[in-house]
Amino acid sequence: CNAQYALDPNSNRYYVIEVNPRVSRSSALASKATGYPIAKVSAKIAIGYTLDEITNAVTQKTKACFEPALDYCVVKFPRWPFDKFVYADRTLGTQMKATGEVMSIDRHFEGAILKAARSLEIGVHRLHMDKMDAWDDARVKKNLARINDERIFVIAEALRRGIATVDEIHDITKVDKWFLYKIQNIVTIENKLKDEALTPSLMLEAKNIGLADRSIAEITGKTADEVRTIRKTMHILPKYKMVDTCAAEFEAATPYYYSTFQAEEDEVRVSDARKVIVLGSGPIRIGQGVEFDYCSVHSVWALREMGIEAIIINNNPETVSTDFDISDRLYFEPLTTEDVLNIIDKEKPEGVIVQFGGQTAINLAASLQKAGVKVFGTSVDDIDRAEDRERFDEVLTQTQIPRPQGISVTNLDDAVTGAAKIGYPVMVRPSYVLGGRAMEIVYNEAELRDYMSRAVKVTPDHPVLVDRYMQGTEVEVDGISDGVDVVIPGIMEHVERAGVHSGDSIAVYPPQTLSSKVIYTIIDYTKRLALSLHVKGLLNIQFVVVDGEVYIIEVNPRSSRTVPFLSKVTNVDMVGIATRIAMGHTLKELGYKSGLVPPKPYVAVKAPVFSFAKMTDVDIALGPEMKSTGEVMGIDYHYARALYKAIIGSGIHVSTKGCILFTVADKDKEEMKQLAKAFAELGFEICATEGTAKTIQSMGIDAEIVGKVHERSSDIIQMIKNGKINMVINTLTQGKHSAKDGFKIRRATVEHGIACLTSLDTAWEVLRVLSFMRERRLVYSLAIQDYVGGGDDLA
Repeated sequence: CNAQYALDPNSNRYYVIEVNPRVSRSSALASKATGYPIAKVSAKIAIGYTLDEITNAVTQKTKACFEPALDYCVVKFPRWPFDKFVYADRTLGTQMKATGEVMSIDRHFEGAILKAARSLEIGVHRLHMDKMDAWDDARVKKNLARINDERIFVIAEALRRGIATVDEIHDITKVDKWFLYKIQNIVTIENKLKDEALTPSLMLEAKNIGLADRSIAEITGKTADEVRTIRKTMHILPKYKMVDTCAAEFEAATPYYYSTFQAEEDEVRVSDARKVIVLGSGPIRIGQGVEFDYCSVHSVWALREMGIEAIIINNNPETVSTDFDISDRLYFEPLTTEDVLNIIDKEKPEGVIVQFGGQTAINLAASLQKAGVKVFGTSVDDIDRAEDRERFDEVLTQTQIPRPQGISVTNLDDAVTGAAKIGYPVMVRPSYVLGGRAMEIVYNEAELRDYMSRAVKVTPDHPVLVDRYMQGTEVEVDGISDGVDVVIPGIMEHVERAGVHSGDSIAVYPPQTLSSKVIYTIIDYTKRLALSLHVKGLLNIQFVVVDGEVYIIEVNPRSSRTVPFLSKVTNVDMVGIATRIAMGHTLKELGYKSGLVPPKPYVAVKAPVFSFAKMTDVDIALGPEMKSTGEVMGIDYHYARALYKAIIGSGIHVSTKGCILFTVADKDKEEMKQLAKAFAELGFEICATEGTAKTIQSMGIDAEIVGKVHERSSDIIQMIKNGKINMVINTLTQGKHSAKDGFKIRRATVEHGIACLTSLDTAWEVLRVLSFMRERRLVYSLAIQDYVGGGDDLA
């Protein structure tokens, strides 16, 4: 049972806000924070056990009727998607906006909140944001009144500058003074570091309060490596304490730890066995979700099956990898170079596996290797060869694989000259990104100039990639290589054409429209790339097929978003195989032959899920920057049925009758004619803005003309509100940041719960689903084991 209370700050009165007789978002957090497995105990109660009959899994001595008692402090910090949705309303209120969260543990609040800040992966390592250095005092004070995701950093900044007292901040923010005094404690130590020499006693004070080496370095003008070296020569090292549910009253049996500098005794019992550290992926955010948790867990299972001790480092309480009984030892710590190296110093493993923790883990690979840590699997240099534009171009030249024409630029003038040479439209993006962050298609020089000034900071260290935008069929491949052989469990074809981020596309396995020649070429290119990049483990490749020719878009020598999807539908344990290869096995030893695994007789469709209703002021139009927060899968022996299951499962409300509004860009009008005709033949009424309506009427189809939003004659928004429009097909007008009509229409569809399709490819697939629903063919309800386990006679 989950209960939420409110305490009146001016009295001792409590109020009940709500009660949910089920597990809630905080159940996972409470389980991880206390080591008390709430869901497991609840399941046993559900089948008839009582609390005094259930053994506490942590102590293995006491019963579940013992309430947890804690001798540490736990902080949960939400992770918001405002780095993706820069125009979203950042105000926090009763509507949840976070996509994930981090959890941190220390002996006191100061240490826990600082660990949480550096776990978030938003470019901060303490309660300080670089951009606030440029704010004057008045702006800092004004921002104290804003209830948004940056408020805690603003509070720290106000205290750091001494422009407001704890009492004044409390009056403005109503944040309890206890928390404000704790933040003041952190700021006091920061100011001491700024003003005094870094003596052993001050270093110990700074580490006791929870400041990272990097934070101390920033304040004292040193490098993080220098601070680490000084600290180690002073013998100031973290101790690791066990999460034991009973404040050490009873001995705990679970190997679940957190670090602190405020302890005498270290509770980790280090073994002499072979051991490997698997790095997790941190908080769930757009572009890096629970798929990497799946990969981390399967890697741990494979290591344990091989007789190797598996150690997990992660900080996300919502994941299976942070269950205390998954790995041999679990460290609930930030995924930063310092925190990981401290654990490596303690455990002395053979090395680390980074390819299953998404970009978070990959980004740590170079600094860990520099510190002398062995990185298992694909080498750090080969990872860089895939991610660095110029080095990757060399790989493509060697392997003779074509790619859309493109250049890497470090300033605005080169971008303008290069784009003119390549020819518009071009795809622009910063190098080394995940989830297509700050990636856009631009159609002219004015838009390119706007992008370069608005979306990215261009420096020689952070170039911008400018590529010819090729509109074709996008194809995604996940492969496994041991450096000699390459196995391809499956090829996925995207429904939406290139230009929509792969995470936001509907993907189909096996491909439905690719010719044998194209599939053979994709297999050939995948093998060439895997061997040229010396991949040892997983790799993900995205191709675009234009007029029967295959071009490469990008290669990621790590696990990807589609690994769990493909593993489930092909019954190939991709992560288990990749882990064994990273540890020195070969595909031949594991019984796999090079090439494509024969496709299964059924079809699986992956459809994205969006959270636009939660995020106001966010444009729902799909493009190269990823916006989905999750996905669903539909599986069946017939494509139309699998697609139907996926689209319905993803929450798209598909109307079977009524009026469809068409408002599309000029470039899409020719293709839209047939689409409108097909919808009309299904019995839908058609309405459209003037130019689009005339195009539809030229096909002999009735189409009611509706005025554009700014014309107010027959306002589209009003029609959506009144329920007169049941579905909208709207493509972005070429070359505009559609903050006007199109944006307002798209937002209105979200707020009134009607389907808005911003890609004609998706619209065609929805049409296919509607046709299928009309025929009402039987939909089998089979378990995935029935498909994968060979119930092929049901086809």
